[in-house]
Amino acid sequence: MAHSHSHTHDHGHHHHAPAIRSVNRALVIGVILNTVYVLAEFGAGFHYDSLALVADAGHNLSDVVSLLLSLLAFRLARVRTTSTFTYGFRKSTVLASLINAVLLLVTIGAIVWESVHRFRSPEPVQGGPVAWVAGLGILINTASALLFYRDKDHDLNVKGAYLHLAADALVSLGVVVSGILIQYTGWFWLDAATGLAVAVVIFVSTWQLLSDSVRLSLDGVPADIDLEAVKAEIGRVGGIQAVHHVHVWAMSTTENALTAHLVLRDDVPTTEIEPLKHRVRHQLEHLNIQHSTLETEWTQAPCNEPDCEN
Repeated sequence: MAHSHSHTHDHGHHHHAPAIRSVNRALVIGVILNTVYVLAEFGAGFHYDSLALVADAGHNLSDVVSLLLSLLAFRLARVRTTSTFTYGFRKSTVLASLINAVLLLVTIGAIVWESVHRFRSPEPVQGGPVAWVAGLGILINTASALLFYRDKDHDLNVKGAYLHLAADALVSLGVVVSGILIQYTGWFWLDAATGLAVAVVIFVSTWQLLSDSVRLSLDGVPADIDLEAVKAEIGRVGGIQAVHHVHVWAMSTTENALTAHLVLRDDVPTTEIEPLKHRVRHQLEHLNIQHSTLETEWTQAPCNEPDCEN
């Protein structure tokens, strides 16, 4: 029985490397724009005593954090590996997503607590200034989202940033509407209601972030990868009779790794093994798996491991 181990780092052809420089620039601009706005919005929220503005600022803050995470991911992906951290520091992006999600849940708790208190005793809010501040938010979120529009389909982090910003523009629009209504009707409870609504929006998006980051922290199969489809794709490569011991996990929020045993047909010559693995890796790259470690064995080799599927 022949065993042959092989690990790949052949990044000669990447099917989806976005122009990292343009993404990097977009991220830096996005972070600066949004940080300035978040500070202004928190300040205005406290000054005008508007819960809707404070909640919206909390939501925008989550954007800044997710943009910073993406920036961190791009930076860390380039850090050299060490003898202790053989994968480099890529996984810290997953850890950061987890922290981000937990912080957001705390923010939501604070907003809901305050909203309930406000419903009991509504306080006067100046609707006009609230609408103006949130209106500025629509502009900033839309401008930031457009920065990422071009590369949004190349990278999970960039797509996340884009969707987040686009959703935020809509949330700010809601705050604008509530500000205008308060200005003309004097329904001060609307401010607390809007604050609650924004909290719900943050909760829905955070829940996804939380479940994804917990899944990746536990080395689960990333949400955008279908394990059965991966196995089927490997099985389609000529010369492979079966595939087992398939493990897929995330190395970072953007890169995935796989290990698998390929059972070769008896008629596959030894010289064919490397080209065959190369074909498998190429297929896997199309499925967003950038690093694969493949072990090959012939069908005679008895497999006495519990998860053999042949």
